Amino acid sequence: MSYDQQILKILTEAGERGISVQNISRHVYNLNCTFFHQPDYEEMRSYVQQYLLKNSKSQQSLIESTGQRGYYRLNTTGSKDAQQLMLMFRDEQQPVEEVREQKDLSLNLFD
Repeated sequence: MSYDQQILKILTEAGERGISVQNISRHVYNLNCTFFHQPDYEEMRSYVQQYLLKNSKSQQSLIESTGQRGYYRLNTTGSKDAQQLMLMFRDEQQPVEEVREQKDLSLNLFD
């Protein structure tokens, strides 16, 4: 999954209140940090910040600022792409199956 997709997924999960650039950067960093490869956090933060600024310029953009400095959310009112993206990420989530209790049908040896 690319950084762009990870950012959009995080914004989808954040909802209407939005999430700060710092928290998005931390989430993306943690998603890409492995035992064998650790990306540079400052480069990751810079990329996230530039991506959010670039994709939140117009009213029709996929991402919008919440009005609070450094906080962003998906633009669900002005962007049809954001609405479709919300549906796509919701479809990816699989419902958790309930665990049924299993009865012990084995025979007792000492009856």
